[in-house]
Amino acid sequence: MLQSMFDAQDPVSIPVRGLKRSEYHQLGAMGAFDDERVELLRGQIVPMSPIGPLHTRVTNFVTRYVIERLDHSYDVGPGQPLAASEFSEPEPDLMITRFDPTRREHSEHALLVMEFSDSSIRKDRRVKLPIYAEAGVPEYWIFDLSREDEISVEVYTEPMGSEYGTKRVLRDGDVLRATQVPLEIPISALPR
Repeated sequence: MLQSMFDAQDPVSIPVRGLKRSEYHQLGAMGAFDDERVELLRGQIVPMSPIGPLHTRVTNFVTRYVIERLDHSYDVGPGQPLAASEFSEPEPDLMITRFDPTRREHSEHALLVMEFSDSSIRKDRRVKLPIYAEAGVPEYWIFDLSREDEISVEVYTEPMGSEYGTKRVLRDGDVLRATQVPLEIPISALPR
């Protein structure tokens, strides 16, 4: 975003400071983002991708499926912010955390984060994945909805720095089995 203000050929290096989460919230309280869908990623205010019909169907299905199967010791948050770092507050499509009745701020710890990606697959892999890994999210699922006839799910586990140590891709016939919560989802059950 800010790079476009400077000539890439100019050898002068100008440090740019990103927004902190506290500043992002202050701007939001002042109405700076009214009627905009944005999230804070690495200190930058990033527009959220449009939501297509398949994204809506799968998000609604998985959210309902998860809520029906987990007990009250878990919070299931569709579109809830994750306080990932001082400079990042992504809003995953679905996040599972431990229930904490004393929590007054956005959760800093997620057990499982899910993104349902139709138009946002590159951002979910290249930008959000390192943020979730750095925040110590133990499991990250990306539902690839780019082709309605074939849904695949990328399962990332074992966060190490800004990467995940393990990646598996599951397709129809496979069953998603969460490592941190008692949850199984047959991929063939997902709506198309």
